[in-house]
Amino acid sequence: MKYFMAVFLCALFTACDPAARVDLPQPKLGVDEVLDQWHQDAANADFEAYFSHFENEESIFMGTDETERWTIAEFRPWSKPYFDRGKAWSFEATDRWVYYNSDSTIAWFDEELATPNLGPSRGSGVLKLTPEGWKIAHYNLSIPIPNAIVGDVVRQIERANDSLSVE
Repeated sequence: MKYFMAVFLCALFTACDPAARVDLPQPKLGVDEVLDQWHQDAANADFEAYFSHFENEESIFMGTDETERWTIAEFRPWSKPYFDRGKAWSFEATDRWVYYNSDSTIAWFDEELATPNLGPSRGSGVLKLTPEGWKIAHYNLSIPIPNAIVGDVVRQIERANDSLSVE
């Protein structure tokens, strides 16, 4: 019995040894750097580099229009003409908050953006740590609306939707 207990305790302590844990590969770029480079790739109209930041073809990009929820497989052909003209869009993060799960393999973030065409905007999303580094699994672009004008904006949206449904 003593022999069994000694073997059991030895196995237990070995299994609990923190040095025995497997470390995840360290990505070359952190989340901030990946997102900054992704935004820069759009500003530079680098189509291949821009889309290389997504996890896979099932990753999601949500734009500001209510119809703009795409898988990357759908978003790629929609956005190609913008990249082909030499400048897709320009987003610069002015502030960003990043959070991680307990083993630092999933990150979620929200960011404030300066954009020449949309004005102050926001982005939020999820990245996953893959063998190739951090990849975007989901991104949501939005335009914050001051509470003081929400009613006016809602009415404009209703009018726009009404005019689209008449056509």
